[in-house]
Amino acid sequence: MSLSSLNLMLLSQYISSYSSLGGIILLVFLVIMGGIIVNYLIRMLETAYVLKNMKPLYTHLYLFSRKLTKSQKSVLRRNFKFYNRLNDKHKRYFEHRVACFIKDKDFIGRQGFKITEEVKVMISATAVMLTFGFRDFYIGIISKIVVYPKAFYSKTNQTLHKGEFNPRLNALVLSWEDFIVGLDIENDNLNLGIHELTHAIHINSIKERDVSSTIFNDSFKELTKLLADNPNLRNKLVNSDYFRKYAFTNQFEFLAVIMETFIETPHEFRSHFPDVYNKTKQMLNFNFAGY
Repeated sequence: MSLSSLNLMLLSQYISSYSSLGGIILLVFLVIMGGIIVNYLIRMLETAYVLKNMKPLYTHLYLFSRKLTKSQKSVLRRNFKFYNRLNDKHKRYFEHRVACFIKDKDFIGRQGFKITEEVKVMISATAVMLTFGFRDFYIGIISKIVVYPKAFYSKTNQTLHKGEFNPRLNALVLSWEDFIVGLDIENDNLNLGIHELTHAIHINSIKERDVSSTIFNDSFKELTKLLADNPNLRNKLVNSDYFRKYAFTNQFEFLAVIMETFIETPHEFRSHFPDVYNKTKQMLNFNFAGY
């Protein structure tokens, strides 16, 4: 073979190799761009859907589901009325979310309090219940959950607290004694876990822009405007004995109290204040378990 023929063969191989590499690069580029375009179209479609319906395009979609242990599921069945009212499909979703929430958070006991599986399951189940209509249910602003055996001294205002949410430390702090009382008495519209978790969800919805946070925050703004534009409804709300007076301390406490009443006595809530009930239901995207 002559030198010129050899050079032509090498050049041909080089061009062929370059073309193959270029084709792969082009294919990768087209796949990436296609993914970006599809994602953009889905977001545009969901935005239009949310604006029209004020709920996510979808809520539950899991490639892999986490499982609870038998003892953890037993805790739910024994102690969590909301879970027992769900259908079988929603129970599986609920269990998956509780397992994920437990794995995502640091549970810390104080003053000798021991963190057990029951503690993790019951607190996580309360969080999952409130966010069961959300797509993102983790409440990202919470990184740790601190549990005291009883009411604890708070440095925030130098007094005893049953619970608090500290956004600076990303910490939910609870008295286990009072948390359990809130669960055991199911119709007094007093539930420590719901109350403090609502504070966290509220602040999280202000900071985040995922679809569920947006719906939650925008729906609360709509509720605030509804009450501002309807003095008769506002006065009826304030003068009723249904919502305890603490609700009217500020907007954060108002929201926390109406969430307690919504979860614990939904039929009474809907009967007395249907417009407020419907806005609360919209906020949470609650379309299950009889709500």
